[in-house]
Parts: sequence; structure tokens; C-alpha cells
Amino acid sequence: MSFPANHSSDTVVYDVVVVGSCMTDLVSFTPRLPKAGETIHGHKFFIGFGGKGANQCIQAARLGAKAAMVSKVGKDSFGDNYIENFKSNGVSTEYVGQTDEASTGVAPITVNDEGQNAIIIVAGANLLLNSEDLEKASEVIRCAKVVVCQLEIRAAVTLEALKIAHKSGVKTIFNPAPAVADLDPEFYKESDVFCCNETEAEILTGIGVCNVEDAGRAGSMLLEKGCGSVIITLGAAGSVLMSQDKQTPRYIPAKKVKAVDTTGAGDSFLGALAFYMACYPYMELDEMSRRACDIASVSVQSQGTQASYPHRAQLPQELF
Repeated sequence: MSFPANHSSDTVVYDVVVVGSCMTDLVSFTPRLPKAGETIHGHKFFIGFGGKGANQCIQAARLGAKAAMVSKVGKDSFGDNYIENFKSNGVSTEYVGQTDEASTGVAPITVNDEGQNAIIIVAGANLLLNSEDLEKASEVIRCAKVVVCQLEIRAAVTLEALKIAHKSGVKTIFNPAPAVADLDPEFYKESDVFCCNETEAEILTGIGVCNVEDAGRAGSMLLEKGCGSVIITLGAAGSVLMSQDKQTPRYIPAKKVKAVDTTGAGDSFLGALAFYMACYPYMELDEMSRRACDIASVSVQSQGTQASYPHRAQLPQELF
């Protein structure tokens, strides 16, 4: 490929660069959630890899995208293990910084026998990712095919990453999660694809999203704010898609499957979408969304977050 004048030809070109969060999930299974001051016995515990940014990056890599992560972890065992996790999934860690000023982000999660959970998120090192880190990674961001961002790091840093990408003509996917009602209006203008779930859509637009019609109304409002395309995911019901040039909402149903654990399914969808946008740039967005939905529906059929994300070899070859 040819490089714009300000790029050196030795810059590595990644299909997908994700700027975002890494979290270590500490999951305890208990008969019920403890009351304040109470100690109860759990019956199972595991440590998992999470964080929206890292999840999306790992799913894109497992489908075959050449992927890099821009993030920050602590100089602790969780941070070391996270870097190893990226490497074992073929993700470049050149721009994963380690700091001794904060711990790696953690999410202690308690799940009761009914499947209800209580989660505490300590963002830790994620909040220390800064402009200087983006400057170091700016070449790979500018040369990427697709850049993906969310809101588990500081919003100002996320916006800056989107601007670096967008200004260089790189396709951007923005996942406004966790959603905030007063999102900076510039986020919309920097997003080629603005992808949120029904809860996030409601926080951003004030429109309760319970069905396809509601999603269409919320999507129209998001388009008016300036994003190129909007995808609103509806969990097991599929997704609704609209864009500046095709403003009529298109509904994409999901395959019916028996869900075991839906944790991280939205990130599986986003990682798959990034893979298709980078590796199949001429495919229609509707078709990319349909295939991403199929991949996410595979992830809900087994336990865990990244542990449930399928590799390319495990999927029907017609998806590729």
C-alpha cells in the first residue's frame, strides 16, 4: 500500500488498533450475594481477562485480524499476565504500557445461583493512559485500517485517539460504553460507526429502546448528531442499522441459540465488526453486522468472556 507523505514505509500496518481498557475479572460464585458486613462461602472462583477494549481486540485477532492494543496496565502480576494473554492471542503489545503508579484495572464480580451479579470496577492504570502514550502510538493509529475506542479510559484520551485516526482517513468505530448522558458532541462527528446497545442508546438519547421501532427513533437522533452510521444492538433480538446515506432503519435478526453466559457478547460483536471493516472493506455494513451477530451468538454459548470468543477455525467458513 502507498503511504501518505508523513508516514515512513517501515511503520507496521495493523488491520485493527484498539485504544482502550484492560481489566482482570475476579469472579466468585456464591449461593446468594452477601449482605453488608457478612461473610459467606462461595463454591467456585476464577480469574478472567476482560475490559471492553481488550475484549474487542482479542476477538478481532482471533478472527484473523492483525491487531494492536494501546492501553496501560500496572507493574503487577495481573499486568504481566495480561501482556502474556495478548501475546498468546497474537496481539501486538508494543503500545501496552506498564506503570507502577496504579494497579492493573480489576473487576471483582460476585455471581449468585440465579445468575444475578454485583460488580465493583477499579479502573486503576486504565485512567493513566494519556496523550503522551497516544503520541507514541500515533503512527500505528494513523496507518491502521480500523481504530476502535470505548469509554473505559479517560474520555478526553478516547476522543483524541478518534481524532488522530479520523484526520488520517482511518475508519473509526466508537462504542460509547459505559454510556454517559452528557457525551461530548465531538464524539459523534469522529465516529464512522457509532455502535451501542439499547441501554446506552437510551442514556444518550432519552428514548427508551424496547423494540426495533424505538431503536430506529434513537438511531435517527444519533445520526443527526453527526455519526456516519449507527448500529444499535438489541441482545438476542439482533441489531438495527442506519447510516447518513440510508436513513431508513434496517433490522438484522440474530440466530436463535441457547445462551449460557452473555458476558462480553457486545464486545465480541464489536471485535468481529472491526475485523470485517478492516479485512472486507467492500462488504456492505448490513452484511458485516449480520456476520458479527453470528459470531457474537457463538460466544454466548459458553462460559466466560474472552474464554468464550471463537477462533476463525472454529467457525463456519462461509463467514469468511
